[in-house]
Amino acid sequence: MSENPCILCCAITGSVPTKANNPAVPISVSEQIESSHAAVEAGASIIHAHVRNADETPSSDPEKFAALKEGLEKHCPGVVIQFSTGGRSGAGQERGGMLPLRPDMASLSVGSNNFPTRVYENPPDLVAWLASEMTTYGITPEIEAFDLSHILQAIAMHKAGVLPGRLYVQFVMGVKNAMPADKAVFDFYVETMRARAPEAPWCAAGIGPAQIEVNEWAIAAGGHTRAGLEDNMRLDRARLAPSNAALIARAAELCEKYERPVASFAQTRDILGLAPAAG
Repeated sequence: MSENPCILCCAITGSVPTKANNPAVPISVSEQIESSHAAVEAGASIIHAHVRNADETPSSDPEKFAALKEGLEKHCPGVVIQFSTGGRSGAGQERGGMLPLRPDMASLSVGSNNFPTRVYENPPDLVAWLASEMTTYGITPEIEAFDLSHILQAIAMHKAGVLPGRLYVQFVMGVKNAMPADKAVFDFYVETMRARAPEAPWCAAGIGPAQIEVNEWAIAAGGHTRAGLEDNMRLDRARLAPSNAALIARAAELCEKYERPVASFAQTRDILGLAPAAG
């Protein structure tokens, strides 16, 4: 068997998809916990989490994050919990209001870029503050790179000692007006990581129909990958995805195709330099 297990991250909810788009999108904390549990059974070892208000609008309420963290720890003990500090859920330092809860990981975007209808603003002072909060609370960031400059900035910040933990970069491809899912660009990203941060693990996520494509590129190239209803709500043009678990299972099938075992919780924590699960 391969000695290169593949981490599968499940992005369960996000800030944009609604039940009108796909009834399987989990909105309430209880729905998120149930959906996460099924995704874990399908192979996910990281849960990438946003929280929502009852009307499905994005929230950055630390109490909602606390309830979700408690539920995940109870029902998915050992899973890596990763909170989003993304910009749709709040403005400024509000985006990091849940970091004192000390999740295992948190997403961190280190530069700005265009999104479908707006600019995703990540000014240097906010990035520095979020990184310092993650350092204070012992949280490993997952760098969400929407552009080559974000990869290079993350590597520079890690070398400068301002990013805590092991460097972990995720290539996000397929967001409208940002970096498309382009295989030549993906290959260059991989080579950039290998040349400039050879010890750092990396992963990749594709948005919409690019999800399965980028899953396969990442798994085949020896990286890790992300799937879930935040990024993509369909199995194909004709069918909605019935669950987060279905999208993770699809990625797990690709791991089998490329003879890579799906990473366990313990293997994921080891690869990413995270503390063993409590208990």
